[in-house]
Amino acid sequence: MRARIYQPARNAMQSGTAKTKSWVLDFVPASARSVDPLMGWTSSDDMNSQVRLRFDSREAAEAYAKAHGIDYAVSEPKPRKANIRPGGYGDNFATNRRGVWTH
Repeated sequence: MRARIYQPARNAMQSGTAKTKSWVLDFVPASARSVDPLMGWTSSDDMNSQVRLRFDSREAAEAYAKAHGIDYAVSEPKPRKANIRPGGYGDNFATNRRGVWTH
């Protein structure tokens, strides 16, 4: 049984970093998925592919994998530069702006 430990990336529809602080342990699929010829559904006989465990830290995820004898690989996250504007979002609607605000 092989697993992957990683920190999830942010969703493309969000600008913040919510739900990206935790670490996730996903099992690598042991067998390929098959397509049902009649309905077209995709299925698999691997139950571990449905398991996704969340941890507060990388060390906790590694400790869990070691305690249960799971072979794992850790993917390091790429650091993201903070996008903090001096005035913030409310500055877009300030009444004391120096210049005209247009698109």
